[in-house]
Amino acid sequence: MDKLIIHGQKRLKGEITISGAKNAALGVLPAALLLKDTCTIENVPDILDIAILRKIMGSLGARFEDIDANTLKIDTRNVNSYRATTVDMHRLRGSYYLMGALLGRFKKAVVTFPGGCNLGTRPIDQHIKGFESLGAKVEIEHGFIKMSAHKLVGASIYLDVVSVGATINIMLAAVKAEGVTTIENAAREPHIVDIANFLNALGADIKGAGTDIIRIRGVKELKGNVTHSIIPDQIEAGTFMIAAAATKGDVLVKNVIPKHMESLTAKLMEMNVKVEEFDDSIRISSREKLTKINIKTLPYPGFPTDLQPPAAVLLLRADGTSTITEGIFDSRFQYIEELRRMGAKIRVEGRMAVIEGRSKLTGAPIKALDLRAGAACVIAGLIAEGETEITNVHYIDRGSEKMVEKFQQLGADINRVSDN
Repeated sequence: MDKLIIHGQKRLKGEITISGAKNAALGVLPAALLLKDTCTIENVPDILDIAILRKIMGSLGARFEDIDANTLKIDTRNVNSYRATTVDMHRLRGSYYLMGALLGRFKKAVVTFPGGCNLGTRPIDQHIKGFESLGAKVEIEHGFIKMSAHKLVGASIYLDVVSVGATINIMLAAVKAEGVTTIENAAREPHIVDIANFLNALGADIKGAGTDIIRIRGVKELKGNVTHSIIPDQIEAGTFMIAAAATKGDVLVKNVIPKHMESLTAKLMEMNVKVEEFDDSIRISSREKLTKINIKTLPYPGFPTDLQPPAAVLLLRADGTSTITEGIFDSRFQYIEELRRMGAKIRVEGRMAVIEGRSKLTGAPIKALDLRAGAACVIAGLIAEGETEITNVHYIDRGSEKMVEKFQQLGADINRVSDN
């Protein structure tokens, strides 16, 4: 198994280009299954999650042509199976978008219960409620979700909780349904807008993506030969912005949409970090003294839960005691035990982490427990004294394109080594 070796306390300096958004790509690729033609997707991140999704879609009959490292041509004309039941489904939470896509294409689907990072209870009841509202019969048995519909008919669907996954899945299933579907209390994340823009380019009729009410007027067919470029990854951008601030660095983060970063930039400025925004880039230069702050993670446009673990590491550098309240997942503080091994003074009280600033971190062997916790471990290693060894690197590979190389580019002493 590979591991990362980091020698810390080097200031990050230089510029970095952000990859396409993982969460957008994980929705756009399944959305292509609603098409019986070809399309080209640009700015696709070269990450493990996408490789797994391609393998699953390939088993359904989709064909992929790599135009270059980040550009894919997808041919869905020969997709002939509605059963996404390969073992790879367990490895990928985002595989649940195949439910909406296959239901929309075939009016039936059999999908293995999805996997992914362990972040506590992540129910799919809102997805199922949406499918049933559109006219599908849904059964869960022996680890499979089985869905079928004589026809899908538009409906008004109110989500009991703001769910990104349910919003996207219902949108996918409704694109070719008869009549109008309204999703109320919809999630507003940027990648929902990106997926809607892709579908609209294919001929779908979706209005209101990015607001809490989305209306989808069903169409009979979608048309291909469309090229779509995935939006930049706001979480990767945020990770490098936080790393720059944590290492007292000076980094220009390129290929970002500054509007998507507002909740983070506001908190960084509150901490006394210097933030300069340009059209499609943000420069972070950290001052010596950082101010303590309180953060609460919320659905977009609030502070992203996926940046909560990296933010916790940054708060270890602040003067005084800060808090982070987790408002999305009920189990997202497991990584704190790893930070404690390095000397972090953090205690967890229910959904709140209380973080004592000016904690001195020293290098230690630690484990990445999920994708975003892995990013936090890397940043902790970058600011710690001595050598940090991070195992479970496959979690980082799931969602970060060339993370090690990008940090090396900024002057970090980080290397990937193999035990073999």
